[in-house]
Amino acid sequence: MSPATATRPAGTDAGSRPAGGLRGHRDFRLLWAAQTVSSLGSNVTAVALPLVAVTVLDASTFAVAVLTAAAWLPWLLIGLPVGAWVDRLRRRPVMIACDVASALLFLSVPLAAVLEVLTVGQLLVVALGGGVSRVFFETADQVYLPVLLRPEQLPAGNARIQATHTASYVLGPGIAGLVAQLAGAVTALLLDALSFLVSAVCLLRIRRVEPRPEPAGRTSSLRREIAAGIRFVAGDPYLRVLTLFGAASNIGLVGYQAVLVVFLVREVGVAPGPVGVLVAVMSLGGIVGAVLATRLGHRLGTARTLLAAAAFTGPPALLIPLAGPGAGLVWPALGGVLVSLGVAVGNVLKSSFRQAYPPHHLLGRVAVSMQLLNYGTIPLAAVAAGALGAAFGTRAALGVMTGWLALTPLILLVGPLRRRRDLPTAPGRS
Repeated sequence: MSPATATRPAGTDAGSRPAGGLRGHRDFRLLWAAQTVSSLGSNVTAVALPLVAVTVLDASTFAVAVLTAAAWLPWLLIGLPVGAWVDRLRRRPVMIACDVASALLFLSVPLAAVLEVLTVGQLLVVALGGGVSRVFFETADQVYLPVLLRPEQLPAGNARIQATHTASYVLGPGIAGLVAQLAGAVTALLLDALSFLVSAVCLLRIRRVEPRPEPAGRTSSLRREIAAGIRFVAGDPYLRVLTLFGAASNIGLVGYQAVLVVFLVREVGVAPGPVGVLVAVMSLGGIVGAVLATRLGHRLGTARTLLAAAAFTGPPALLIPLAGPGAGLVWPALGGVLVSLGVAVGNVLKSSFRQAYPPHHLLGRVAVSMQLLNYGTIPLAAVAAGALGAAFGTRAALGVMTGWLALTPLILLVGPLRRRRDLPTAPGRS
Protein backbone atom coordinates (compact mmCIF):
# COMPACT_ATOMS: atom_id res chain seq x y z
CA MET A 1 0.00 0.00 0.00
CA SER A 2 1.46 3.36 -0.99
CA PRO A 3 1.62 6.17 1.57
CA ALA A 4 -0.79 8.20 -0.58
CA THR A 5 -3.34 5.41 -0.22
CA ALA A 6 -2.59 4.86 3.43
CA THR A 7 -3.24 8.53 4.26
CA ARG A 8 -6.55 8.68 2.41
CA PRO A 9 -9.06 10.32 4.77
CA ALA A 10 -11.80 8.31 6.40
CA GLY A 11 -14.75 7.66 4.16
CA THR A 12 -12.81 8.01 0.91
CA ASP A 13 -12.06 4.37 0.18
CA ALA A 14 -11.59 3.37 -3.43
CA GLY A 15 -14.80 1.41 -3.47
CA SER A 16 -16.86 4.55 -2.96
CA ARG A 17 -15.50 6.15 -6.11
CA PRO A 18 -15.92 5.11 -9.72
CA ALA A 19 -13.38 2.59 -10.89
CA GLY A 20 -11.43 2.92 -14.11
CA GLY A 21 -11.23 6.17 -16.06
CA LEU A 22 -12.89 9.51 -15.51
CA ARG A 23 -15.41 9.43 -18.34
CA GLY A 24 -18.20 8.08 -16.13
CA HIS A 25 -17.18 10.02 -13.01
CA ARG A 26 -20.17 12.38 -12.61
CA ASP A 27 -18.85 14.30 -9.62
CA PHE A 28 -15.48 14.93 -11.27
CA ARG A 29 -17.24 16.16 -14.41
CA LEU A 30 -19.24 18.65 -12.32
CA LEU A 31 -16.11 19.88 -10.53
CA TRP A 32 -14.34 20.10 -13.88
CA ALA A 33 -17.24 22.08 -15.37
CA ALA A 34 -17.30 24.43 -12.37
CA GLN A 35 -13.58 25.14 -12.68
CA THR A 36 -13.76 25.51 -16.46
CA VAL A 37 -16.58 28.05 -16.57
CA SER A 38 -15.13 30.01 -13.65
CA SER A 39 -11.70 30.04 -15.28
CA LEU A 40 -13.21 31.21 -18.56
CA GLY A 41 -14.89 34.13 -16.81
CA SER A 42 -11.74 35.00 -14.87
CA ASN A 43 -9.73 35.13 -18.08
CA VAL A 44 -12.32 37.41 -19.61
CA THR A 45 -11.75 39.68 -16.60
CA ALA A 46 -7.94 39.44 -16.89
CA VAL A 47 -8.24 41.45 -20.12
CA ALA A 48 -11.53 43.29 -19.50
CA LEU A 49 -10.55 44.85 -16.15
CA PRO A 50 -7.35 46.51 -17.49
CA LEU A 51 -9.30 47.58 -20.59
CA VAL A 52 -11.93 49.23 -18.37
CA ALA A 53 -9.16 51.04 -16.50
CA VAL A 54 -7.39 52.14 -19.70
CA THR A 55 -10.28 52.92 -22.06
CA VAL A 56 -13.04 54.02 -19.65
CA LEU A 57 -11.16 55.60 -16.75
CA ASP A 58 -7.91 56.57 -18.57
CA ALA A 59 -5.84 55.03 -15.76
CA SER A 60 -2.05 55.32 -15.71
CA THR A 61 0.32 52.43 -16.44
CA PHE A 62 1.13 52.18 -12.73
CA ALA A 63 -2.55 52.11 -11.72
CA VAL A 64 -3.26 49.29 -14.17
CA ALA A 65 -0.32 47.30 -12.78
CA VAL A 66 -1.60 47.88 -9.23
CA LEU A 67 -4.89 46.28 -10.28
CA THR A 68 -2.97 43.09 -11.02
CA ALA A 69 -1.12 43.40 -7.72
CA ALA A 70 -4.37 43.82 -5.79
CA ALA A 71 -5.76 40.58 -7.21
CA TRP A 72 -2.76 38.61 -5.90
CA LEU A 73 -1.99 40.49 -2.67
CA PRO A 74 -4.32 38.30 -0.52
CA TRP A 75 -2.00 35.32 -1.04
CA LEU A 76 0.68 37.28 0.78
CA LEU A 77 -1.63 38.62 3.49
CA ILE A 78 -3.88 35.68 4.39
CA GLY A 79 -2.51 32.68 2.51
CA LEU A 80 -1.01 30.84 5.49
CA PRO A 81 -4.00 31.00 7.86
CA VAL A 82 -6.35 30.10 5.00
CA GLY A 83 -4.42 26.85 4.48
CA ALA A 84 -4.93 25.89 8.12
CA TRP A 85 -8.60 26.94 8.08
CA VAL A 86 -9.32 24.92 4.95
CA ASP A 87 -7.76 21.84 6.56
CA ARG A 88 -10.37 22.21 9.33
CA LEU A 89 -13.43 22.62 7.07
CA ARG A 90 -15.38 20.78 4.41
CA ARG A 91 -14.09 22.22 1.17
CA ARG A 92 -17.11 22.25 -1.16
CA PRO A 93 -19.15 24.75 0.91
CA VAL A 94 -16.09 27.02 1.03
CA MET A 95 -15.80 26.92 -2.76
CA ILE A 96 -19.52 27.65 -3.27
CA ALA A 97 -19.38 30.65 -0.91
CA CYS A 98 -16.36 31.98 -2.81
CA ASP A 99 -18.20 31.69 -6.14
CA VAL A 100 -21.22 33.64 -4.85
CA ALA A 101 -19.04 36.36 -3.29
CA SER A 102 -17.03 36.75 -6.50
CA ALA A 103 -20.18 37.00 -8.62
CA LEU A 104 -21.47 39.88 -6.48
CA LEU A 105 -18.14 41.68 -6.59
CA PHE A 106 -17.80 41.63 -10.37
CA LEU A 107 -21.47 42.46 -10.86
CA SER A 108 -20.87 45.71 -8.97
CA VAL A 109 -18.63 47.08 -11.75
CA PRO A 110 -21.21 47.27 -14.57
CA LEU A 111 -23.79 48.45 -12.03
CA ALA A 112 -21.51 51.33 -10.96
CA ALA A 113 -20.80 52.14 -14.61
CA VAL A 114 -24.52 52.41 -15.37
CA LEU A 115 -24.90 54.76 -12.39
CA GLU A 116 -21.81 56.70 -13.59
CA VAL A 117 -19.99 56.30 -10.27
CA LEU A 118 -17.29 53.83 -11.36
CA THR A 119 -13.77 54.71 -10.18
CA VAL A 120 -10.31 53.14 -10.22
CA GLY A 121 -10.71 52.77 -6.45
CA GLN A 122 -13.72 50.50 -6.93
CA LEU A 123 -11.80 48.41 -9.46
CA LEU A 124 -9.06 47.99 -6.87
CA VAL A 125 -11.57 46.89 -4.21
CA VAL A 126 -13.14 44.40 -6.63
CA ALA A 127 -9.72 43.03 -7.62
CA LEU A 128 -8.71 42.70 -3.96
CA GLY A 129 -12.00 41.07 -2.91
CA GLY A 130 -11.85 38.69 -5.85
CA GLY A 131 -8.32 37.81 -4.79
CA VAL A 132 -9.48 36.92 -1.27
CA SER A 133 -12.14 34.62 -2.69
CA ARG A 134 -9.55 33.08 -5.00
CA VAL A 135 -7.21 32.25 -2.08
CA PHE A 136 -9.98 30.32 -0.31
CA PHE A 137 -11.30 28.69 -3.49
CA GLU A 138 -7.97 27.49 -4.91
CA THR A 139 -6.72 26.21 -1.55
CA ALA A 140 -9.94 24.27 -0.98
CA ASP A 141 -9.92 23.03 -4.58
CA GLN A 142 -6.40 21.60 -4.27
CA VAL A 143 -7.52 19.49 -1.30
CA TYR A 144 -10.95 18.62 -2.69
CA LEU A 145 -9.82 16.92 -5.89
CA PRO A 146 -8.06 14.06 -4.02
CA VAL A 147 -11.35 13.50 -2.15
CA LEU A 148 -13.12 12.76 -5.45
CA LEU A 149 -10.30 10.89 -7.20
CA ARG A 150 -7.99 8.04 -6.28
CA PRO A 151 -4.24 8.83 -6.31
CA GLU A 152 -3.72 7.03 -9.62
CA GLN A 153 -6.49 9.14 -11.19
CA LEU A 154 -4.99 12.47 -10.17
CA PRO A 155 -2.63 12.92 -13.17
CA ALA A 156 -5.46 12.32 -15.66
CA GLY A 157 -7.80 14.58 -13.67
CA ASN A 158 -5.24 17.35 -13.44
CA ALA A 159 -4.45 17.03 -17.16
CA ARG A 160 -8.13 17.53 -18.03
CA ILE A 161 -8.47 20.47 -15.67
CA GLN A 162 -5.26 22.06 -16.92
CA ALA A 163 -6.30 21.55 -20.57
CA THR A 164 -9.61 23.39 -20.13
CA HIS A 165 -8.00 25.92 -17.80
CA THR A 166 -5.48 26.68 -20.52
CA ALA A 167 -8.22 26.74 -23.17
CA SER A 168 -9.87 29.46 -21.10
CA TYR A 169 -6.69 31.50 -21.52
CA VAL A 170 -7.33 31.30 -25.26
CA LEU A 171 -11.10 31.84 -25.30
CA GLY A 172 -11.37 34.29 -22.38
CA PRO A 173 -9.20 37.11 -23.75
CA GLY A 174 -10.68 36.66 -27.23
CA ILE A 175 -14.21 36.96 -25.84
CA ALA A 176 -13.17 39.95 -23.72
CA GLY A 177 -11.65 41.72 -26.71
CA LEU A 178 -14.66 41.01 -28.92
CA VAL A 179 -17.23 42.11 -26.33
CA ALA A 180 -15.13 45.17 -25.46
CA GLN A 181 -14.99 46.11 -29.14
CA LEU A 182 -18.73 45.63 -29.70
CA ALA A 183 -20.33 46.56 -26.38
CA GLY A 184 -17.62 48.03 -24.17
CA ALA A 185 -15.16 46.52 -21.69
CA VAL A 186 -17.55 46.97 -18.75
CA THR A 187 -20.08 44.64 -20.37
CA ALA A 188 -17.47 41.89 -20.55
CA LEU A 189 -17.33 41.80 -16.74
CA LEU A 190 -20.95 40.63 -16.67
CA LEU A 191 -19.71 37.37 -18.18
CA ASP A 192 -17.38 36.79 -15.25
CA ALA A 193 -20.17 37.38 -12.70
CA LEU A 194 -22.35 34.89 -14.56
CA SER A 195 -19.55 32.33 -14.74
CA PHE A 196 -19.16 32.30 -10.95
CA LEU A 197 -22.87 31.62 -10.51
CA VAL A 198 -22.74 28.73 -12.99
CA SER A 199 -19.72 27.34 -11.12
CA ALA A 200 -21.62 27.48 -7.83
CA VAL A 201 -24.56 25.56 -9.35
CA CYS A 202 -22.23 22.83 -10.64
CA LEU A 203 -20.62 22.42 -7.23
CA LEU A 204 -24.04 22.24 -5.55
CA ARG A 205 -24.95 19.28 -7.79
CA ILE A 206 -22.00 17.10 -6.67
CA ARG A 207 -23.44 14.09 -4.86
CA ARG A 208 -20.45 12.77 -2.97
CA VAL A 209 -20.65 13.48 0.76
CA GLU A 210 -17.32 14.95 1.79
CA PRO A 211 -16.05 13.47 5.06
CA ARG A 212 -15.30 15.78 7.93
CA PRO A 213 -11.58 16.58 8.20
CA GLU A 214 -9.67 14.45 10.68
CA PRO A 215 -10.02 15.92 14.20
CA ALA A 216 -6.48 14.89 15.16
CA GLY A 217 -4.45 17.84 16.30
CA ARG A 218 -7.49 20.13 16.46
CA THR A 219 -6.46 21.19 19.96
CA SER A 220 -3.23 22.63 18.57
CA SER A 221 -3.05 26.33 17.85
CA LEU A 222 -3.51 27.81 14.41
CA ARG A 223 0.11 29.00 14.56
CA ARG A 224 1.38 25.46 15.14
CA GLU A 225 -0.71 24.06 12.30
CA ILE A 226 0.62 26.74 9.94
CA ALA A 227 4.18 26.05 11.09
CA ALA A 228 3.76 22.33 10.38
CA GLY A 229 2.97 23.05 6.73
CA ILE A 230 5.88 25.47 6.36
CA ARG A 231 8.32 23.02 7.96
CA PHE A 232 7.21 20.22 5.66
CA VAL A 233 7.75 22.33 2.53
CA ALA A 234 11.00 23.92 3.73
CA GLY A 235 12.44 20.56 4.78
CA ASP A 236 11.61 18.68 1.59
CA PRO A 237 14.16 19.12 -1.24
CA TYR A 238 11.59 18.65 -4.01
CA LEU A 239 8.86 20.91 -2.65
CA ARG A 240 11.46 23.50 -1.68
CA VAL A 241 13.02 23.85 -5.11
CA LEU A 242 9.65 23.77 -6.90
CA THR A 243 8.40 26.54 -4.61
CA LEU A 244 11.46 28.73 -5.25
CA PHE A 245 11.19 28.15 -9.00
CA GLY A 246 7.49 28.96 -9.01
CA ALA A 247 8.05 32.18 -7.06
CA ALA A 248 10.87 33.33 -9.32
CA SER A 249 9.11 32.47 -12.57
CA ASN A 250 5.89 34.16 -11.45
CA ILE A 251 7.82 37.41 -11.00
CA GLY A 252 8.64 37.37 -14.70
CA LEU A 253 5.33 35.92 -15.91
CA VAL A 254 3.02 38.27 -14.05
CA GLY A 255 5.43 41.17 -14.34
CA TYR A 256 5.21 41.24 -18.11
CA GLN A 257 1.49 40.40 -18.11
CA ALA A 258 0.78 43.35 -15.78
CA VAL A 259 1.85 45.88 -18.43
CA LEU A 260 1.15 43.86 -21.59
CA VAL A 261 -2.30 45.33 -22.31
CA VAL A 262 -1.05 48.90 -21.75
CA PHE A 263 1.96 48.20 -23.98
CA LEU A 264 -0.13 46.79 -26.81
CA VAL A 265 -2.79 49.53 -26.70
CA ARG A 266 -0.67 52.62 -26.11
CA GLU A 267 2.77 51.82 -27.51
CA VAL A 268 2.09 49.34 -30.33
CA GLY A 269 -1.30 50.85 -31.21
CA VAL A 270 -3.42 47.66 -31.14
CA ALA A 271 -7.20 48.08 -30.77
CA PRO A 272 -9.07 46.34 -27.87
CA GLY A 273 -10.48 43.57 -30.12
CA PRO A 274 -7.11 42.49 -31.57
CA VAL A 275 -5.54 42.76 -28.11
CA GLY A 276 -7.88 40.01 -26.90
CA VAL A 277 -7.15 37.92 -29.99
CA LEU A 278 -3.38 38.29 -29.57
CA VAL A 279 -3.48 37.34 -25.87
CA ALA A 280 -5.60 34.33 -26.86
CA VAL A 281 -3.09 33.27 -29.51
CA MET A 282 -0.25 33.61 -26.98
CA SER A 283 -2.04 31.03 -24.82
CA LEU A 284 -2.55 28.40 -27.54
CA GLY A 285 0.58 26.46 -26.60
CA GLY A 286 -0.93 25.82 -23.19
CA ILE A 287 -3.67 23.64 -24.65
CA VAL A 288 -1.09 21.44 -26.38
CA GLY A 289 1.03 21.34 -23.24
CA ALA A 290 -1.85 20.32 -20.99
CA VAL A 291 -2.90 17.54 -23.36
CA LEU A 292 0.64 16.17 -23.73
CA ALA A 293 1.88 16.63 -20.15
CA THR A 294 0.87 13.26 -18.73
CA ARG A 295 2.01 11.39 -21.85
CA LEU A 296 5.38 13.15 -21.82
CA GLY A 297 5.75 12.44 -18.12
CA HIS A 298 5.26 8.71 -18.71
CA ARG A 299 7.59 8.58 -21.70
CA LEU A 300 10.42 10.87 -20.60
CA GLY A 301 9.96 10.79 -16.83
CA THR A 302 8.16 13.41 -14.75
CA ALA A 303 11.33 15.05 -13.41
CA ARG A 304 12.94 15.28 -16.85
CA THR A 305 9.73 16.63 -18.37
CA LEU A 306 9.57 19.31 -15.68
CA LEU A 307 13.08 20.46 -16.59
CA ALA A 308 12.21 20.54 -20.30
CA ALA A 309 9.01 22.50 -19.57
CA ALA A 310 10.99 25.07 -17.61
CA ALA A 311 13.25 25.61 -20.62
CA PHE A 312 10.18 26.49 -22.70
CA THR A 313 8.84 28.76 -19.96
CA GLY A 314 11.96 30.93 -19.79
CA PRO A 315 14.05 31.96 -22.83
CA PRO A 316 11.19 32.17 -25.40
CA ALA A 317 9.69 35.02 -23.35
CA LEU A 318 12.44 37.28 -24.72
CA LEU A 319 10.51 37.43 -28.02
CA ILE A 320 7.55 39.26 -26.45
CA PRO A 321 9.10 42.77 -26.10
CA LEU A 322 10.01 42.67 -29.82
CA ALA A 323 6.34 43.34 -30.67
CA GLY A 324 5.58 45.93 -33.33
CA PRO A 325 2.67 46.97 -35.55
CA GLY A 326 1.40 44.58 -38.19
CA ALA A 327 3.78 41.67 -38.82
CA GLY A 328 5.67 42.60 -35.64
CA LEU A 329 2.89 40.98 -33.62
CA VAL A 330 4.27 37.59 -34.71
CA TRP A 331 7.02 37.90 -32.08
CA PRO A 332 4.82 38.12 -28.97
CA ALA A 333 2.51 35.48 -30.45
CA LEU A 334 5.38 33.01 -30.92
CA GLY A 335 6.96 33.78 -27.57
CA GLY A 336 3.63 33.49 -25.79
CA VAL A 337 2.82 30.14 -27.42
CA LEU A 338 6.11 28.63 -26.24
CA VAL A 339 5.84 30.10 -22.75
CA SER A 340 2.26 28.87 -22.29
CA LEU A 341 3.31 25.42 -23.52
CA GLY A 342 5.98 25.16 -20.84
CA VAL A 343 3.77 26.57 -18.10
CA ALA A 344 0.94 24.11 -18.85
CA VAL A 345 3.18 21.04 -18.88
CA GLY A 346 4.81 22.11 -15.62
CA ASN A 347 1.49 22.91 -13.93
CA VAL A 348 -0.03 19.50 -14.68
CA LEU A 349 2.98 17.60 -13.34
CA LYS A 350 3.50 19.83 -10.30
CA SER A 351 -0.19 19.77 -9.34
CA SER A 352 -0.37 15.98 -9.46
CA PHE A 353 2.87 15.70 -7.48
CA ARG A 354 1.75 18.20 -4.84
CA GLN A 355 -1.61 16.46 -4.35
CA ALA A 356 -0.24 12.92 -4.05
CA TYR A 357 3.13 13.44 -2.34
CA PRO A 358 2.39 14.93 1.13
CA PRO A 359 0.25 13.29 3.85
CA HIS A 360 -3.41 14.13 3.20
CA HIS A 361 -3.95 15.89 6.53
CA LEU A 362 -1.26 18.41 5.52
CA LEU A 363 -2.44 18.99 1.95
CA GLY A 364 -4.09 22.37 2.51
CA ARG A 365 -1.17 23.72 4.50
CA VAL A 366 1.43 22.33 2.10
CA ALA A 367 -0.44 23.80 -0.89
CA VAL A 368 -0.82 27.23 0.67
CA SER A 369 2.75 27.27 2.05
CA MET A 370 4.00 26.79 -1.49
CA GLN A 371 1.51 29.25 -2.92
CA LEU A 372 2.39 31.88 -0.32
CA LEU A 373 5.81 32.28 -1.91
CA ASN A 374 4.68 31.39 -5.45
CA TYR A 375 1.83 33.90 -5.44
CA GLY A 376 3.22 36.27 -2.82
CA THR A 377 5.82 37.53 -5.27
CA ILE A 378 3.13 38.39 -7.83
CA PRO A 379 1.86 41.70 -6.35
CA LEU A 380 5.46 42.83 -5.88
CA ALA A 381 6.23 41.92 -9.49
CA ALA A 382 3.16 43.75 -10.78
CA VAL A 383 4.00 46.92 -8.84
CA ALA A 384 7.64 46.72 -9.95
CA ALA A 385 6.61 46.28 -13.59
CA GLY A 386 4.22 49.23 -13.30
CA ALA A 387 6.93 51.43 -11.76
CA LEU A 388 9.40 50.43 -14.49
CA GLY A 389 6.78 51.11 -17.16
CA ALA A 390 5.97 54.53 -15.73
CA ALA A 391 9.65 55.48 -15.44
CA PHE A 392 11.20 53.94 -18.56
CA GLY A 393 8.29 52.88 -20.79
CA THR A 394 6.35 49.66 -21.09
CA ARG A 395 8.72 48.09 -23.63
CA ALA A 396 11.62 48.46 -21.20
CA ALA A 397 9.50 46.98 -18.39
CA LEU A 398 8.65 44.00 -20.61
CA GLY A 399 12.34 43.52 -21.40
CA VAL A 400 13.33 43.43 -17.72
CA MET A 401 10.57 41.03 -16.73
CA THR A 402 11.06 38.61 -19.64
CA GLY A 403 14.82 38.73 -19.11
CA TRP A 404 14.30 37.64 -15.51
CA LEU A 405 11.95 34.88 -16.62
CA ALA A 406 14.54 33.57 -19.08
CA LEU A 407 16.99 32.90 -16.22
CA THR A 408 14.59 31.14 -13.81
CA PRO A 409 14.96 27.55 -15.18
CA LEU A 410 18.47 27.51 -13.70
CA ILE A 411 16.90 27.25 -10.23
CA LEU A 412 15.67 23.71 -10.93
CA LEU A 413 19.25 22.58 -11.54
CA VAL A 414 20.17 23.37 -7.93
CA GLY A 415 17.94 20.66 -6.40
CA PRO A 416 17.70 16.88 -6.87
CA LEU A 417 15.53 17.03 -10.02
CA ARG A 418 18.50 17.02 -12.40
CA ARG A 419 19.56 13.58 -11.13
CA ARG A 420 16.17 11.90 -11.46
CA ARG A 421 14.00 10.49 -14.19
CA ASP A 422 10.76 10.70 -12.17
CA LEU A 423 9.49 12.61 -9.18
CA PRO A 424 9.17 10.47 -6.02
CA THR A 425 5.78 9.15 -4.95
CA ALA A 426 6.23 9.94 -1.24
CA PRO A 427 8.79 11.58 1.07
CA GLY A 428 11.89 9.44 1.44
CA ARG A 429 10.98 7.22 -1.55
CA SER A 430 12.92 6.84 -4.76
